[in-house]
Amino acid sequence: MKDVGVMNVKIAVGTKNKAKLKAVETVVNRTLIEILSITGYDVDSGVSAQPFSDEETRLGAINRAKQTLQTSRADLAFGLEGGVKWIGKELYLCNWAALATKERTYTAAGAQIPLPLEIVQALIAGEELGPIMDCYTKEQDTRQHAGAIGVFTDGLIDRAQMFEPIVEMLVGQYRYWSKQ
Repeated sequence: MKDVGVMNVKIAVGTKNKAKLKAVETVVNRTLIEILSITGYDVDSGVSAQPFSDEETRLGAINRAKQTLQTSRADLAFGLEGGVKWIGKELYLCNWAALATKERTYTAAGAQIPLPLEIVQALIAGEELGPIMDCYTKEQDTRQHAGAIGVFTDGLIDRAQMFEPIVEMLVGQYRYWSKQ
């Protein structure tokens, strides 16, 4: 088994979104890695602006991670993607994340809650969730802070906190497989 204790690594995240960057930084700082650097990159997800399934949201996260790894030449590259998906007749938030290394790509999914009809109707009409939430909350850049998850959990979980368990799952997989 290889030792994967504390190490200095270059970490890249396929976004400039403050909530997503905070999630990665929080988890990485408290797990195994002494960060050499962490940088956000503006990369394309390769999927629609508003992913509408687990498959599309997962693919967006993978695409972001892989593109960021190539662009940044980092040791570890994260891609985080939020989307929505149908479960029966309800539309739920969904979120996926990916961690790309030179050797492999890890994936994980997270929290899911149903969205109110007013939000669902706007999404079906072709709008994107971020701007919908700005209009709904009468605030700007909701997706950079509380996000829909923060609004609809009455502030108990914000967008960064929503992504943290997924990032932990990625780092945990990375740690496990690095020891094999």
